[in-house]
Amino acid sequence: MEPAEKQLAALRRGAVDIISESELLSKLRLGRPLRVKFGADPSAPDLHLGHVVVLRKLRQFQELGHQVIFLIGDFTARIGDPTGRSETRRPLSAAEVASNAKTYQEQVFKILDPARTEVRFNSEWMEQMRAAEFVALCSHYTVARMLERDDFAKRYRQRQAIGIHEFLYPLIQGYDSVALQADVEVGGTDQRFNLLVGREIQKAFGQAPQVVFTLPLLEGTDGVQKMSKSLGNAIGVTEPADEMFGKVMSISDELMLRYFELLTERDVAEIRKQLAVGELHPMDAKKDLAATLVRMFWGEVASVEARKRFERQFQQRKVPEDMPSFSWPDEQSEQLPVWRILSLLGLASSNSEARRLLAQGAVKINGERLVAGDLLLRRGEGELVIQIGSRRWARLCGVEKVAVTP
Repeated sequence: MEPAEKQLAALRRGAVDIISESELLSKLRLGRPLRVKFGADPSAPDLHLGHVVVLRKLRQFQELGHQVIFLIGDFTARIGDPTGRSETRRPLSAAEVASNAKTYQEQVFKILDPARTEVRFNSEWMEQMRAAEFVALCSHYTVARMLERDDFAKRYRQRQAIGIHEFLYPLIQGYDSVALQADVEVGGTDQRFNLLVGREIQKAFGQAPQVVFTLPLLEGTDGVQKMSKSLGNAIGVTEPADEMFGKVMSISDELMLRYFELLTERDVAEIRKQLAVGELHPMDAKKDLAATLVRMFWGEVASVEARKRFERQFQQRKVPEDMPSFSWPDEQSEQLPVWRILSLLGLASSNSEARRLLAQGAVKINGERLVAGDLLLRRGEGELVIQIGSRRWARLCGVEKVAVTP
């Protein structure tokens, strides 16, 4: 292992809080692999680049010789952590949790080293805990301390409902650290309160408190809110290479620098300098970023091909040759509005999303943007090229345009 001081210097990069550095240094000086915990509730079926910020830090711990415990919160997911929300989050069913957990396990090893990763489920110990033991666990924290958590405090002041079960979430997350004998717990800044509760619960059970290691929350493609599937601003780690490349190219130049900092090993100060003096064009820098991220999940060949296709389609304004082709989607109807066709073809996830895309001016037919009303299409002998945004294309055969409805 590297000397403790050298490890600490490397681990500082990108961290918001290390509580505390002196404790971490002491643990590193023990000369043994530390048990580094990261817990994720399988609340959605796919991981996105926001998760990758934490996963890359875990991989760094692994490369320094430490053991990562990837904890899937299959028990806590049935409670629902309301972090960052002003209302109670819907608990997941056991079937939803099981399905999402399976997907998580398949995806995390795109970043983590399987040889240094221990995958655990907190149902292992929570489903075995007796009622008396659970009451004893609850005795180690007070309601007053719980109300120090920002979202609880806000809801309490506004007289919004707080379920008693929600108070249990931080306690269970803390007990997970006891069960796993965690030396370090890593999480986003939105998890700071829960991670600190873990320190207190470990002390109550006679264990040395874990070091709390928080990392920034990555903004989504909108550059404002944190990346989230539910907000529609996420870049999923399993998205096709072209889709991933195109989404990265859509972000702002300033957000690009933050992605470089949190998702790559590149020297952001050097990139800023090159941009400032004109040695590097922002478009070229962004293409380098997109290629790096695609390479991370899909490999070198996919990265090179995605870059070539992007440059051909969007810089040379060429229509992609390999777009999917569809036939008229509804045998029962002779004509349909565009929004319905987008939904039937799967180019929009629902009728409402299709209408939203049209309202935003994101849909083109044969290169012409739809700007007013709902264009009607009819079964016919021709074909049309449909474009949504800058990345989704499809050819619709056996169709012709009719009119724009008022």
